[in-house]
Amino acid sequence: MEVIRGWTHRAFPIEDLSFVGEARRHVARLAAERAWPEHDAARAALVATELGTNLAKHAQAGQLLVAARDALGDIELIAVDRGPGMPDLARSMRDGFSTTATAGTGLGAIARQSEGFDLHSLPGMGTVCLARVRPRTGTAVAAPARADAFDWGAVCVPVRGETACGDAWMLAFDGRRAAALLADGLGHGPEAQVAAQAALDGFASRPFDDGAATMQSMHERLRTTRGAAVFGLWMEGEALRYTGAGNVAGRLVSGTADKALATAHGTLGLQVRRFDMTPATRPPHALALLHSDGVQTRWPGAALAPLLAREPTLLAARIFADHARGRDDACVVALRPKEGP
Repeated sequence: MEVIRGWTHRAFPIEDLSFVGEARRHVARLAAERAWPEHDAARAALVATELGTNLAKHAQAGQLLVAARDALGDIELIAVDRGPGMPDLARSMRDGFSTTATAGTGLGAIARQSEGFDLHSLPGMGTVCLARVRPRTGTAVAAPARADAFDWGAVCVPVRGETACGDAWMLAFDGRRAAALLADGLGHGPEAQVAAQAALDGFASRPFDDGAATMQSMHERLRTTRGAAVFGLWMEGEALRYTGAGNVAGRLVSGTADKALATAHGTLGLQVRRFDMTPATRPPHALALLHSDGVQTRWPGAALAPLLAREPTLLAARIFADHARGRDDACVVALRPKEGP
C-alpha cells in the first residue's frame, strides 16, 4: 500500500516581468532546502524564469503555482492563465518561433529542462503548462512514489496573503484500489490548517478500513480543533463508495456524464448526525473530482472536455484558475483508473 500526503502550492500572480524574480527565488530556496545539486537547482530556477516570463509577456490573469512534491522527489511548476491562448501549439514549441521579437526558445527550454512536461492551450480559453523538475545528478532524493494503476493530480492553494493552507488532501493506493480524502478546515489560516491536517492524520493509518467507521473516528479526533468539512472516496474499477460531511464537493465528469456526489450536512469535530457510505458507478472514462468550497460548484463540465483525457493536474489547474472564488483556500483533486492494457 502507498499513501501520498498532499502538498500545497504557492501561487505567484505574474502581472509583469518584475514579479518573476520572486517565483524564481522561491524555487531556488525549495531546491536548496532539499540539498539538490547546484546544476539541478539551476535548471529548476530556469524553468520558473521561463514560465513566469511567458506569463508576463503573453498571458491574461497569469499565475505560477509552485510545490515541492517530496513524495515524488520533484518540484512542480504550473503556469496557468485565462487567455489569449495559442492557436498553433506545435509551432509555438519550435525553437525560433516568437511573437515578441525574442529568441523563441522558452517553451522548448522548459521541456528540455523538465522531467515531466505537458501543455494545453485553446484560443480564447487560456493556457495551462505543467513542468516537473527532478535532480538528474547525485542522490539528493529518494525514488519517486508510484501509483501504477491510476492517473491523478491535485492543486491546493492557500488564500492570498496566507502561507498556511486550511485545505488538505491525501491519496492511498493498493493495487487497483484507491482512496482519496479532501479536508477543508473551517475558515483559513493556521487553525484551519491544524484541523485539516488532523483529518489527514486520522485517515493515513487506515485508508482502506470501513469508511463510515474511519469518519466517525476522525470526527472524534477533530473535537479539539475548530472542525473541518471532509469528503472521502474509495474507488475500484467502476465501483465507488463515498461519505463525509460539509461543503467539500465530489463530482464524476466524463465527456458525456456529469454527476454530483452529495454528502451530509455537518462539520467533523463539531456536529454530524451520521456517516452513510453511498455507492455509485463511475461512468466510462470519467474522472472523480473533489474540491473544497474555495472553488465554485456550478462550473460546466462540458467546457473541460478537451482536458479529460490529459494529465489530471492540467484539469485541476484549469478548474482552479477559472473557478476559484479568491476569498478562501482552494483545492482540487482529480483521480481516475488508467485505461488500456
